[in-house]
Amino acid sequence: MFVCETCGKSFDLPASVLERYPGWTPRQCLQCRDSNSGLTSSGSDLKTSTSERRSSVSKTRDLTLAEVLSTFTEGPQTGVFTDGASSGNPGPGGWGAVKVVNGEIIAEDRGSVPHTTNNRMELMAMVSGLGMVETAEEIVIYTDSKLVVDTLNSWAAGWERRGWTRKSGPIKNLELVQEAYRLVKERPRVQIKWIPAHSGYRWNEYADALATAYRRPSP
Repeated sequence: MFVCETCGKSFDLPASVLERYPGWTPRQCLQCRDSNSGLTSSGSDLKTSTSERRSSVSKTRDLTLAEVLSTFTEGPQTGVFTDGASSGNPGPGGWGAVKVVNGEIIAEDRGSVPHTTNNRMELMAMVSGLGMVETAEEIVIYTDSKLVVDTLNSWAAGWERRGWTRKSGPIKNLELVQEAYRLVKERPRVQIKWIPAHSGYRWNEYADALATAYRRPSP
């Protein structure tokens, strides 16, 4: 079972497909993949924008930080950008966060875990990103995980009121959810917004490169 980095939904692929690509971890469900590839429901090709053509580069392989900076220029130029990744779900994974103001890097951080899940890495990236923000600072934190956005913007307050419980069962990654929500409450002027994965936005791609650094050989 995998988690789509665009819509946040769990999905699976036939074993025959996975066997053809050993070690490959799909990052999008079929619906989001088809949407990003520019297909209508009838299968007609649509015109591809510059950002879409550039985003196809990052979908084919993990880019280095230098490659990201030389390839992408679009998207918000001020904010905190976070991303998480895993090779398998569970499997080895990594997370990354970068804070930029007017296109200049103010802070960045990354890490890796030998056995984890994509959602844990997304939450760890958010915790790191929130830690880069001063308590009175007004800034937007961008993540391509709708699960993280919904958790912190919509669900966590109710879970906390109910003693960190929910009717549908235990809250996954509870300690990370609690830590992220604590940091959010301490920073009332922070906004957490969703940004499409691999849309060609420079700093979202940069956060992805930080998160996937564990998959690249050390220089």
